[in-house]
Amino acid sequence: MTLPERKNYPQLDEVKAPYVHAVKHGETLYVSGLTAFGTAAQQGDMVEQAEAIFDQLRAVAVAENTSLAALLKVTIFITSFTEITALREVLYRNYGEHLPASSLVQVSGLFSADLRIEIEAIFAL
Repeated sequence: MTLPERKNYPQLDEVKAPYVHAVKHGETLYVSGLTAFGTAAQQGDMVEQAEAIFDQLRAVAVAENTSLAALLKVTIFITSFTEITALREVLYRNYGEHLPASSLVQVSGLFSADLRIEIEAIFAL
């Protein structure tokens, strides 16, 4: 059995906890939850933070020689539904015609009080 490949990407914030940015197993890439932490959008609203996360997802896709069109599944954690309409616009704009399977979950908080959204992703490679 081939062990999965654990991956960190220099384009993303350095991991300072017991996880990696992504795990590649076969032709599937499982991306850990991404946030706007450490970006200019960290203090911004949910839309700004979501755009920063999609910038990170695009960086991962480029590093893996693919694109957001290869997204299979996303799980989105948000701290409030007050900005959901604007968030949906961000999602449609970034997915284009390649909509992934998706789950949207409201949580009471993320690891930093100023974070409003976290997104996990699975890519087909």
